[in-house]
Amino acid sequence: MALLQPKLSLKVAQRQILTPGLMQMVSVLALNKLELKDLINTEIVENPVLEELEENVPLIDEVAMREVERDRSVEEVAAKAERDKDPFDEIDFGSYFQDYLDPGFRTPNGFEETDKPSFENFLSQPSTLTDHLFWQLGSMNVAEELRVAAEYVIGNLDEDGYLLAEDEDLLAGFAREHGPDTGEALRALLAEAVQLVQNLDPVGVATRSLRECLLVQIEARRREHVLALGRQRAAGGAETVASHLEGTAAQDDRCAVFALASRIADQHLLLLQKRDLREMAKVLGATPEIIQSAIDCIRSLDPRPGQRFNRTDARLIEPDVAFVKRGAEFVVVMNEEDLPTLRLNQGYRKLLSQEGTERDVKEYVKERYRSALQLMRNIEQRKNTILRTCEAIVRRQQEFLERGVDALKPMMIKEVAEEIGVHPSTVSRAVSSKYVHTSQGVFELRFFFSEGVHGPEGGSTPLLLLKRKVKKLIDEEDPRKPLTDDLIASMLEAQGIDVTRRTVAKYREDLRIPSTHQRRVRD
Repeated sequence: MALLQPKLSLKVAQRQILTPGLMQMVSVLALNKLELKDLINTEIVENPVLEELEENVPLIDEVAMREVERDRSVEEVAAKAERDKDPFDEIDFGSYFQDYLDPGFRTPNGFEETDKPSFENFLSQPSTLTDHLFWQLGSMNVAEELRVAAEYVIGNLDEDGYLLAEDEDLLAGFAREHGPDTGEALRALLAEAVQLVQNLDPVGVATRSLRECLLVQIEARRREHVLALGRQRAAGGAETVASHLEGTAAQDDRCAVFALASRIADQHLLLLQKRDLREMAKVLGATPEIIQSAIDCIRSLDPRPGQRFNRTDARLIEPDVAFVKRGAEFVVVMNEEDLPTLRLNQGYRKLLSQEGTERDVKEYVKERYRSALQLMRNIEQRKNTILRTCEAIVRRQQEFLERGVDALKPMMIKEVAEEIGVHPSTVSRAVSSKYVHTSQGVFELRFFFSEGVHGPEGGSTPLLLLKRKVKKLIDEEDPRKPLTDDLIASMLEAQGIDVTRRTVAKYREDLRIPSTHQRRVRD
């Protein structure tokens, strides 16, 4: 039986350890201008040592920063500052530090401010699909039990407005929330609630499939047309009712067009997807003209009626850098407008050398100085890294800046990283979520990095331009004789771009362009 015995052993291993300062440097580098501004403002609030330098006020901490760069300690920096003239000698920071060192201390005004409602609550908020449907339901005079059932149906809609829950699941869920009864009466109540929601705006919500969604919208169009026709006849007008369709032949054919559109949506969506007018005319027994009118009717419908209430707000973009032409060369200009300029508050330095200052206070001030100086160094490091990366981009993309997107050259992150002497991940973070203003427009910095496809002459084309070429060829094709992937590959090869059919198919799918068979329009 083996006995456990204590013993000592040595093991040599390499481990990558990220210090807090290095972790902050990595995170700061990945921030764009707006995010960096938020970070600085947050640090100014949390760190009493940091101050924003106002305009026309000299930066009083340049000496301190240079000394820290030479790895001098915070105590030495504070001692040097104490020997200099201090403009804050008459300010008492005792109560100020008490607020920071005692987390339980709050003034009455602080409580009053926190109790006030946020100003953001008064701003207009976009209406969601649920809000829009609830608002309509609230304005209707319906029985309370039907209203509760309709609200439950609305709560089960997805972002597109579809009711994905099956009848049994809907019934069981409603019974769990509102009672154990699952009889026919409750089933009929839910069916009536679904019908009620389907009649709300936007038309087509609370349906369970694309087929049902289109049918509901076509029926709504038909009813609207019949009502308009009845109103005009009652008024004795001689003019025809305004058509919902372009290209329909005569007033008497309107209802026939709606009926045909319903048949196509109900039974022949696959033929509609193929755009095979000849086959549809044979199956439906109608002329190509009226079939085209029915197809135009279906195309005017909304297959995702709920999406109009799920639109995201436009993203605010502010360029971090600009490529500006000065003379015959392009230079990189950092956009630092509205970015707070930081300095260190000298009033806290004398607390490090004053007699009678408590040890806890000194340690706190030292830690705050270290944190502030680390942040200022990381912000400066971020600026230098972005500048060097952008300068490398400018050197490689001169033709793009002069002529536009068609002159873009392939460029890899690894190549730029080797040129400026950093790791590729550093360049990746430096260009992440950052934008540049150029004479050709505003672009994301990642836009300039793309692999190249080599041709037989040894030239290369960025993938971005290759996809643009594929899309242009397809846009200019004859719809009755669309280009195959093989033919597109041959046409690109004639332009000096060596690309296979499989590659063309991949790029076409990336651009969400249908296949040749799906793009063909048959007479």
